[in-house]
Amino acid sequence: MTNSLYSRLSGYDGIAMFATNVVLAARKDDLLGRFWTNRGEDRNARELQLLIDYFVKETGGQMYYRGRDMLLAHQGMNITEADWARFLEIAGSVAGEMGVGPDEGGEVMAFFDNLKDDIVVA
Repeated sequence: MTNSLYSRLSGYDGIAMFATNVVLAARKDDLLGRFWTNRGEDRNARELQLLIDYFVKETGGQMYYRGRDMLLAHQGMNITEADWARFLEIAGSVAGEMGVGPDEGGEVMAFFDNLKDDIVVA
């Protein structure tokens, strides 16, 4: 039997580290940083925790996600194709730095690809 992606990404701790590192890099990025401008640290921390919860649940972990669906959560943010491409670059870089294997990395990118239509403005 194949282990869940959750298990292969080192469980909650691995996913939390991945999500945290991606968000920290995106916040510092020249293109993506604008999404965190003028936001309080409490809101940022809450949204990071929701992201972790979502990733844990969607990769097979035992987590209840209490957030909005991706379409509603990103509505009005005007996320462009360029934003999305940059996010994927950052996520891929963080995954590589963390030693995520090619199979798991491919599954993570396929997971992101399935979310794109709900996040990126057409």
